Amino acid sequence: MLKWLTSAIIVAIVATGCSTVARNETSPSPQNNGKVRVQQTEPRKKEIKNSAQVAAHLEQLAKGIHGVKNAHCVVFGNTAVVGIDVDANLDRSRVGTIKYSVAEAFHNDPYGVDALVTADMDLSQRLNEMGADIRRGRPIAGFAEEMADIIGRVVPQLPRDVMPREPAHQKSSQMNRSK
Repeated sequence: MLKWLTSAIIVAIVATGCSTVARNETSPSPQNNGKVRVQQTEPRKKEIKNSAQVAAHLEQLAKGIHGVKNAHCVVFGNTAVVGIDVDANLDRSRVGTIKYSVAEAFHNDPYGVDALVTADMDLSQRLNEMGADIRRGRPIAGFAEEMADIIGRVVPQLPRDVMPREPAHQKSSQMNRSK
């Protein structure tokens, strides 16, 4: 009798585990294919129609942050890049805090939510020069020139690729020989 009772319990457990009753927590509904729907809570980025107006708006927003001396903004398409000027004597952590504060201010702004913020002095100056070129009516040429300058600074110079210069007296003697 004990063997029969044990066998019945094992069969009951196996049968319970293999049941095909649909449960919400174990089988995904075919209607949503396992996808979760979430309501958008982030501010949506607005399409930039007047880039000069948006650039001025973001510059003023950045200048309103304590520690920002000046700001330069360039808008390309639907993306804004903002360079901020801060005191050169500040340590890295304080500069990072100011940059974060500017990003926080932009977070709630529909034009600034996806803006790029930099506190690099060289990039900020380059953005200023690009903005001046855009205002002068040379947006493409100004952008190309500044990008060439930026890339020229970023690309490393390998000592192996350097061609040694000939001393001046060797050049003049070679020129005399060839005549």
